[in-house]
Amino acid sequence: MDWYYVEGILILSGINLLAVLGLSLLTGFTGLFSFGHAGFMAIGAYTTAFCTMTLGLNFYLALVIGGLMAGIMSLIIGKLTLNLKGDYFIIATLGFGEAIRLILDNMQYFGGARGWPGITNHTSLMNVIVINIIGIVILVNIISSKHGRNMKAIREEEMASNIIGIDVFKYKLKSLWISAMYAGVSGGLLAHYIGFLQPKMFQMIKSTELTIIVIFGGLGSVTGSVIGAIALTALPEVLRNVKEWRLVIYGATVVLIMITRPQGLMGGKEFRPIQYLKKWFGKKNKPTAEQEV
Repeated sequence: MDWYYVEGILILSGINLLAVLGLSLLTGFTGLFSFGHAGFMAIGAYTTAFCTMTLGLNFYLALVIGGLMAGIMSLIIGKLTLNLKGDYFIIATLGFGEAIRLILDNMQYFGGARGWPGITNHTSLMNVIVINIIGIVILVNIISSKHGRNMKAIREEEMASNIIGIDVFKYKLKSLWISAMYAGVSGGLLAHYIGFLQPKMFQMIKSTELTIIVIFGGLGSVTGSVIGAIALTALPEVLRNVKEWRLVIYGATVVLIMITRPQGLMGGKEFRPIQYLKKWFGKKNKPTAEQEV
């Protein structure tokens, strides 16, 4: 196993992680399940490729535009669907994802169902790592802010949140918007790594895969999303030597985790390096008088 192969797995893990981070905000911290994030990835992928290949824009500027385009589409979809409850919202997002795929299937300008080849390779391990770090820092700051606390309140009890004055619809829409932008940038990175786009790359199975990663890592845990994205992206490649059994083992592993730890690997907990370093190597602070009481 050479470094080029390992590097490819790490890049794909990072690309998936960015979409999973956005979905984690929507599902893990706001409580809205979506099966349409492959659609937002597709919008970001095709928009970014169009900006670089046709308009000749800088790759990073194109990524931002791709993310914003996915975000704008999420605002339109959110206005129409966020008042739906429970399973109805899930079905609406599923329909949106499939509609985007079918539209791209029939857009001959982008190659239609045959696909769009020859996209320049701009995605590298370094820029994937940097963009993921930026994405994690932004997400952690959102979660730690007043907006993040309001989103968690909506997840726990929507009616009570509404009663205490939280604008439930606004925060749901905001969460969907941020989540879609993450997915859009992820799609742009994917397009410029593979060098080829085809609508069937963004089928419902892609949305399902992202949701499984979020649940596998643990709802309400950024650390869990990171671990889940790396583990479940790398696992099929690690098992490639067992050929046709690899997907069976992959599925069995996911089911086993769901049965033994239904709360996910991290179960809503976070890994905070600074706190652990203080605990392991730092001096223990003496308890105050109030703590002793």
